[in-house]
Amino acid sequence: MRPVRGVARALLGGIFAAAGAHALLRPDRYAEQAAPLAEQVAPLLERVDPRLPSETKSLVRVNGAAQLVGGLLLATGTAPRPAAALLAGTLIPATVVNHPFWLAKDSQQRSDELVQFAKNLGLLGGLLLAAADTAGSPSLGWRANRAIHDAQKSIRKAQKKAVGQLHSN
Repeated sequence: MRPVRGVARALLGGIFAAAGAHALLRPDRYAEQAAPLAEQVAPLLERVDPRLPSETKSLVRVNGAAQLVGGLLLATGTAPRPAAALLAGTLIPATVVNHPFWLAKDSQQRSDELVQFAKNLGLLGGLLLAAADTAGSPSLGWRANRAIHDAQKSIRKAQKKAVGQLHSN
């Protein structure tokens, strides 16, 4: 399974690394489409911290940088789970901005955008799988539950031993 996992991560990460680099180098290409969403997000960002970027091109660049870094991390297998989660977070606004099939004027454009929207949902599914993939190792949740179970077992054993010692004295 390791070769398949490595190839899948490289293919999936490569898409985002390339798209992120393109957005970083040519934010103007995406800024017009991103403007409506950026206008909604900007006031929220300014309330959180006025130093955060809120201009449309800056937000396009931030999203592009996140996709570039996340794509490279996923493709190389370095922190693949956090990288996949980061990429999933960047894919949602990118999909809404780039493929608004609900705004299409004619049926052919609507159909084309719907296909691209659905493709991105498929990518999102792959990213969610990559974010949950423990590569055969137990998850943190399983390990925590196992540690609690083992601790409870040790406590019960110690209690029985203590009770046995009390009764023997």
